[in-house]
Amino acid sequence: QVQLVESGGGLVQAGGSLRLSCAASGRTFSSSGMGWFRQAPGKEREFVAAISRSGLITYVSNSVKGRFTISRDNAKNTVYLQMNSLNPEDTAVYSCAARIPDGGDTWYTGPADYDYWGQGTQVTVSS
Repeated sequence: QVQLVESGGGLVQAGGSLRLSCAASGRTFSSSGMGWFRQAPGKEREFVAAISRSGLITYVSNSVKGRFTISRDNAKNTVYLQMNSLNPEDTAVYSCAARIPDGGDTWYTGPADYDYWGQGTQVTVSS
């Protein structure tokens, strides 16, 4: 079982930055691919970024490319999402997700690819 707890959300002005953290419990964190998703009111859950278990391979969606960066610290069982140049369209609840280890070292973009989810943290960007 893996438990995920996000933090770092809040209210920020357009153009500002936030860094989200996702702390994971469980011994399998370093073997798990991780992802960040977001969901705005009235919208479908949207993939944001993913990172392989080693941290060597990352992928971000086109909507955040060049602004958001995903990273992880396996020694701290934590994955991060650095968000720069935020705009009001980034307002959403951001959730991290973990995949049951399968021996692979790649990234995954679909919600169904992940097995554990955090409760989410609210990010609000004012104009």
